[in-house]
Amino acid sequence: MAHQLGRPDHSPTGSSTVSQTSGPETSFAERGSKAEVEEGELLMPAFDANGLITCVTTHADTGEVLMVAHMNAEALARSIATGQAWYWSRSRQTLWHKGDTSGQLQTIVDMRVDCDQDAIWIKVRVGGDGGCCHTGRESCFYRSVPLGGASRLLIPTGS
Repeated sequence: MAHQLGRPDHSPTGSSTVSQTSGPETSFAERGSKAEVEEGELLMPAFDANGLITCVTTHADTGEVLMVAHMNAEALARSIATGQAWYWSRSRQTLWHKGDTSGQLQTIVDMRVDCDQDAIWIKVRVGGDGGCCHTGRESCFYRSVPLGGASRLLIPTGS
């Protein structure tokens, strides 16, 4: 049975009550054999026990990692259908259209899935002021962790 999508009612998996009144009408193929997953042509995302898949988001032009977030089935389907990034907010337990309130819409230039189909990578261009992080920075990865010493003090970076 394919993973059916719709609007989840407070469930990241979309497996509880599903409304077909909004959102893309899309299904993902059931997980196949290792060969089908790794070499096949069908998208068979492996959602975790919470119904989520990790998404790494990078800047399409610079390659900088902007954020790591999660998508449920509906967020992934909406991202594919609209060409804009949608995520599942674990803290708010709700679907999240990135930039909907901030103007920092993420337009997807390229989307890839890893070999196991348990992680998504999207390359985006960011609208508005170009920021991505809720702190106002371009990237959520704005502190460096020093290596090779006892210090665990974080070092701010330029973004």
